[in-house]
Amino acid sequence: MQFLRKSGCKENVVRHCEAVAQLATEIAEACHENGLDVDLELVQAGALLHDIGRSKTHSVHHAVIGAEIAKTFGLPEPIVSIIERHVGGGITAREARKLGWPRGVYTPQTLEEKIVSYADKLIEGSRRVPIEKTLDIFSQEFPSAAERIQKLHEEMLTLVGDCDCLP
Repeated sequence: MQFLRKSGCKENVVRHCEAVAQLATEIAEACHENGLDVDLELVQAGALLHDIGRSKTHSVHHAVIGAEIAKTFGLPEPIVSIIERHVGGGITAREARKLGWPRGVYTPQTLEEKIVSYADKLIEGSRRVPIEKTLDIFSQEFPSAAERIQKLHEEMLTLVGDCDCLP
């Protein structure tokens, strides 16, 4: 939390990150209970810090800016990757080029990255929202992101099974 505040995140961003961390932790625990190898501490830390870039911008660029901030704090690479890969269910290489981002992988690769990205899509402000609401919003403005989020949703459903944690 000190990193969020030190970087200049507003209180609403901090509350959002706390809500995402709570949900992501619940999802990670459900995965763990289903026998999956998931780093619960990494999920919690990554979720708490996923929007650190919002201290500088609220555009999609907050992901790469957040990763740079995390690096200046000396945070571990797995946390940097969560921050960098959480937006829109992931950003393709082509989309990243269009955005002017450095060469890299911006789609969630690890289970921990996927959990944080997914949990973020189920939190609006600091409230949990149904995936259908998120898909409606994204499908209007970013259809390709909506498709990735839908795939992420389906993958998470198979991993957590009948989990009360999903809105």
